[in-house]
Amino acid sequence: MNIDFPFHFDHHGRTAATDDDDHIRDMIEQFLFTNAGERVNRPEFGSGLLQLIFAPNSPELATALQFTIQAGLQRWLEDVVEVRNLEVTSKDSELRVVVQYLVRRTGQQQTQTFEKTGV
Repeated sequence: MNIDFPFHFDHHGRTAATDDDDHIRDMIEQFLFTNAGERVNRPEFGSGLLQLIFAPNSPELATALQFTIQAGLQRWLEDVVEVRNLEVTSKDSELRVVVQYLVRRTGQQQTQTFEKTGV
């Protein structure tokens, strides 16, 4: 059973579950928006994206994040996905992360977009 993220209850009052594809997307989202040190048993888990919320937005920031996120996804989720392409773009106060990956279990390719404004 894959627990849906963010945690909530379904219409039966039980813990909400999700399918495998959505669960993988949820795991990537958790990695992106978790800061290192937030998880007790995995203090190195997270991309640090939210620590840069007040940093000046620039192409250099986007490039640095791209390398950091790529390395982190390979470290923490390599048994689940193979990252095929990762693009981080910054425009005005928006940071956009587009992850193209191959689901190892099924061989299916997926593309997901994650956005954070106020950066």
